[in-house]
Amino acid sequence: MNAPFHPIEDSFERAASRCADLTPLVYQRLFELHPDTRAMFRSDGSDLVKGSMLALTIEAILDFAGERRGHFRLIACELASHDAYGTPRELFTAFFTVIRDALRDLLGDEWSAEIAQAWDTLLVDIAAFAAAPD
Repeated sequence: MNAPFHPIEDSFERAASRCADLTPLVYQRLFELHPDTRAMFRSDGSDLVKGSMLALTIEAILDFAGERRGHFRLIACELASHDAYGTPRELFTAFFTVIRDALRDLLGDEWSAEIAQAWDTLLVDIAAFAAAPD
């Protein structure tokens, strides 16, 4: 029996076949679009922090878009943590859009209408999730 097609997961799998590490692509885009975010990362060890943050975010995205077994709850935990740091919620949710856009650019012609629609829906759902009262 074939597993169902998951466009979000597929976009990450396709990206992984083209790029061993999305971290530089994602953070370059984040810093270009939101220059103030660069100061949020300490200079010593920031590459490890960024890589870890991205890996956990990808796990949360895949769970949120899939079966929601629990990893997606990291979004709520990190939202509270980033609130405590003073990070605006719009900036917090913008990180998900940055990831989508980095994937889209990396995939080029392989970025299908189905993947685009799945990501559009996911971003709306994450924004609603982030906006929901605690």
